[in-house]
Amino acid sequence: MDNQAEAIDLICVMIDFGMGSKIIKSAKHHGIMGATVTLGLGTVNNRIWDFIGLSEVKKEIIFMIARRKTAYIALEEMNKEFKFCKPNHGIAFTTCVGEVIGAKYIMDEMTEKERVEEQVMYQSITVIVDKGKGEEVIDAATKAGSKGGTIMNARGSGIHETSKLFAIEIEPEKEIVIILSEIEMTDAIVDSIREHLKIDEPGNGIIYIQKVNKTYGVYK
Repeated sequence: MDNQAEAIDLICVMIDFGMGSKIIKSAKHHGIMGATVTLGLGTVNNRIWDFIGLSEVKKEIIFMIARRKTAYIALEEMNKEFKFCKPNHGIAFTTCVGEVIGAKYIMDEMTEKERVEEQVMYQSITVIVDKGKGEEVIDAATKAGSKGGTIMNARGSGIHETSKLFAIEIEPEKEIVIILSEIEMTDAIVDSIREHLKIDEPGNGIIYIQKVNKTYGVYK
């Protein structure tokens, strides 16, 4: 077994609403056995679309785990089928995963994992903030040169992140923003978000950055 087959990747596909089941069916056909789907909003940096109220597009975000060799083959075949290479046909990318628990179909075929260093062109910036702040994250990132991002709803569960309503603890709603960035622009985008959202102050949010191995549908 070659080194590339032993690494594990997380696949993320961002596609227009209603296409998620087709992506999952295609992925299964190419050897990827499970997926998680969430809803989000994709932002469109276009003044005309913004004027007519179509600057936000409802998206489905599909997360899948696979061995890297399987992931790359599946993505290549899905790109042929869904044409990620064409504008507005979706975005797909992979990031590294250190270890998988609970996915026996992946681990059974693996030996000791070895990492393959590849040329990194993009990074994934994930920002978790209070609900309603996602657009501010996108605005701050855009000022630093970002082309946009995808916003998902979530729920916080931090020890200091609960409030009370009639003596009942309520966990605040969150928004998760995923931004793909060319590696040389990542620092500027992150710095802009940190400054505008005051991320370094307690309770204002979290940012983490991941290496992106393979991308489809990303345009400079």
